[in-house]
Amino acid sequence: QVQLVESGGGLVQPGGSLRLSCAASGFIFSRYIMSWYRQAPGKERELVAAITPNGNSRDYADSVKGRFTISRDNAKNTVILQMNSLKPEDTAVYVCNAKWLNYNSWGQGTQVTVSS
Repeated sequence: QVQLVESGGGLVQPGGSLRLSCAASGFIFSRYIMSWYRQAPGKERELVAAITPNGNSRDYADSVKGRFTISRDNAKNTVILQMNSLKPEDTAVYVCNAKWLNYNSWGQGTQVTVSS
């Protein structure tokens, strides 16, 4: 059974940092493109960052380039989103995604709130 479990969200002040983690199980992790999406209230879900199966290529939304870093550990079936210089507009539910061929799985999400 495919399972994606996010952790690391919380409340942080503007300019602060958070490290999100997604623990994967139930599938061959190293085959999948892993991504982080986010959805703010009243807005559509948007892609934040993605990383290829071998970790050699990454892609970021323009709004987070230079502030967020996605990484993965295929030995631990984990994908990380390091978020620095957080802004109030980064407030959203962050959701982990695993994609390979026609397989597409989502986690439940973790809330990130950036506020003073």
